[in-house]
Amino acid sequence: MPTTLLSLPLTSTCAEGQRVCRLFYDWTGNADLADWADVLIGKPLAILALVLLGLLIRWVLQRIVDRIARRAEHGVLPERSDSPATARRRQRAKTMAGVLNSIITVVLLAVIGTMILDQLGVNIAPIIASAGIIGLALGFGAQSLVKDFLAGIFIFLEDQYGVGDVVDVGEASGTVEVVTLRMTRLRDLDGTVWYVPNGEILRVGNKSQNWARAVVDVGVGYGADLVRVQRVLREIAHDLWEDEDYRDVIIEEPEVTGVETMSPDGITVRVLVKTAPLQQWAVARALRQRIKSRFDHEGIEVPFTQRVIWQRDDSGGAEAEATTDPG
Repeated sequence: MPTTLLSLPLTSTCAEGQRVCRLFYDWTGNADLADWADVLIGKPLAILALVLLGLLIRWVLQRIVDRIARRAEHGVLPERSDSPATARRRQRAKTMAGVLNSIITVVLLAVIGTMILDQLGVNIAPIIASAGIIGLALGFGAQSLVKDFLAGIFIFLEDQYGVGDVVDVGEASGTVEVVTLRMTRLRDLDGTVWYVPNGEILRVGNKSQNWARAVVDVGVGYGADLVRVQRVLREIAHDLWEDEDYRDVIIEEPEVTGVETMSPDGITVRVLVKTAPLQQWAVARALRQRIKSRFDHEGIEVPFTQRVIWQRDDSGGAEAEATTDPG
């Protein structure tokens, strides 16, 4: 019987799970004191426990992300720490670690914040329902924004391009200055800055990944000895390959592929040079300068425009005269 009498005020005073309230009620037998103890001690302790739990989970998850990022930095095969590939991989791993850590922080803030509101006596059912409705509305109303973010995530994951790369994304091309989850900022040769939403990028041409190739087309006249021309081009390209200034720039010995086209004005011979990323233009300029100097020395002429001019006389007849027009 005494147990039943004590259990009645205990059940009516302290709700299920209010251990501090029950403890103080057992000590004092005072319902008001038990309620105040739960408000002043129980709820702050519960909130503190939730905050500490959130910080612990965040710390553990971020340590896991950082370990994965460090493994991604080193890669599978050993490479020099100062190589471009290592620097690029390190930058990509750092960016992805930052994105994942931000996502972890936002999710934990939302979950722990909702649990804290529940501890404060706030009815979280409308909040959860409102969050679902807001999420659905954002899904329909901000489809382009969601599309940009998803595209940005895949750009990072697939390493399509990074800061410093020269890319062509369709309407704009240039050097990548900033890459975020929402947009990519490019600067072209004229200095114009382009802001391109990631969701609008349908295809990307990256001119900076792994290696590049300088393509130099050399035109000669039909009267030139093609065997001699190709021999001279191979000597010029080989000298450039052995030049100390280009030893770390040119990856493989240049190749003279031979006759590429035959146009009305002359014959085009192509030279291919495999270079380090972003070095193809400088190598092509240096190669053209050496070709010009060597051709002048060898007496090899480049082609000039040739036209056939028809002259009509007063008698109505037509006479064709083949002439050469250097213009």
